[in-house]
Amino acid sequence: MSNNRTEEYIAFMEDYLANQCLNYPKVPQQTIIESMKYSLLAGGKRLRPIFVLDFCRMCGGDWKAAAPFAAALEMIHTYSLIHDDLPCMDNDDLRRGKPTNHKVYGEAVAVLSGDGLLTEAFTMLACAPFSAEVRIRAVQVLAQYAGALGMVGGQVLDIQSESRECTEQEVLNIQERKTGALIKAACVLGVLAGGGSEEQITWAEKFTRHLGLAFQIRDDILDVTSSMEVLGKPVGSDEKNGKATYV
Repeated sequence: MSNNRTEEYIAFMEDYLANQCLNYPKVPQQTIIESMKYSLLAGGKRLRPIFVLDFCRMCGGDWKAAAPFAAALEMIHTYSLIHDDLPCMDNDDLRRGKPTNHKVYGEAVAVLSGDGLLTEAFTMLACAPFSAEVRIRAVQVLAQYAGALGMVGGQVLDIQSESRECTEQEVLNIQERKTGALIKAACVLGVLAGGGSEEQITWAEKFTRHLGLAFQIRDDILDVTSSMEVLGKPVGSDEKNGKATYV
């Protein structure tokens, strides 16, 4: 993937998230909408949406049509970050260089903002410009990889691993679910949006096993070697929270 194409994807998704998502008329519960948008539009690498769009393109589809799938995945990712930052989890004050959601809106609204983004993601899938069969399959894929068998399950394993020695397989089990599952969902959703085959879905899943592992190893290293200015969040938080990492 060229740098120019990556930049095009990011610019497109930033515009789509800002102008096509969560733009509801004024409602009494406006605070929750503002809180959800605060975290969703806070920036970041947009890595998962990029993979949705590019896998759609590689499978011969119109990558811009995959935007609802990409946005749904970014909503799931954002909700997980809001919850990760809470005092009951990692207790972080900064995310993407800005105060974390609960520091701005309070813990209760932050929890509900995560819940709102999780729910809104499935609205995006249901309204995407694809056949009912593709949309239903997309719902199944995202629910599977985001839920107890995927990301949420990985978060539970991560909590249970704190402040104890873990085996290599235990660390792999955490990574494959907490980080790898949403990356896998991104690539599979892209194949679905592009009208890809079952064989292409299988290869996408194989690719993401390696990609997710490489991504997490790099992330663990940066938590030790980088700076808050570069990462946009505190460094050393893994060690502070007793996390089992590749480092």
